[in-house]
Amino acid sequence: MTSEHPFPAPPAAPSGAGPELSGRAALVTGGGSGIGRACAQALAAAGATVHVVDRDADAAKAVAAALGGEAHVADLADPAAVEALPAAVDILVNCAGLQHVAPITDFPPERFALIQQVMVTAPFLLMRRTLPHMYARRWGRIVNISSVHGLRASAYKAAYVAAKHALEGLSKVAALEGAPHGVTSNCVSPGYVRTPLVENQIRDQAAAHGISPDDVVNDVLLTRSPIKRLLEPEEVAAAALWLCADRTGHLTGASIPLDGGWSAN
Repeated sequence: MTSEHPFPAPPAAPSGAGPELSGRAALVTGGGSGIGRACAQALAAAGATVHVVDRDADAAKAVAAALGGEAHVADLADPAAVEALPAAVDILVNCAGLQHVAPITDFPPERFALIQQVMVTAPFLLMRRTLPHMYARRWGRIVNISSVHGLRASAYKAAYVAAKHALEGLSKVAALEGAPHGVTSNCVSPGYVRTPLVENQIRDQAAAHGISPDDVVNDVLLTRSPIKRLLEPEEVAAAALWLCADRTGHLTGASIPLDGGWSAN
């Protein structure tokens, strides 16, 4: 795709911007690539010790090594693997996800179940595992990387839309229960982000419709978005990092839509 568009990506945040997280431990799922990697990088830059969780061993180890963190290779569809992850963390970022596109009448039930397991059950199990530590320290931040599809629906994405709506609800429950203990829980709900998952969708749709990748972005993915560019992972990570600041301790149970105006249209 060309880089020419009327809405260029914003410049990087100035050095030193954001919260001071020295002495905090963070766990990021899906941390080997895309949004998860950007979140892990942002948290580490703010001083946190980061546990990078991914089922891709090479990716997890590479990111952790670059950040001075710790890699954990885990398939989040396996509850036993989730239970083996660290519990003593102050910041939990639930980012791991997957996609399958098909009409409901053709949607494989086993694929639907897998997506719920990774994107709803695993975040629940991780909250259940890490909240006691946060409660004991009277401070904690849960950041759930949701989606505009947690607020709006699109056809042919039954499992993904259902899972993101469920994650939004789970996040609100965690916010209510965590409030007396100094723990916040919020969602960051982006539109289409320049990740491997989205790049694959662009490639597949370009081939299926016989159009250019740029046309897929502008006329298919972003048809409902006034801002006609993909979001960058670092922009999502900046919102996640902001939610981890002490000054945002009164913000909980919310969903921040980084959707280029999609939900306003």
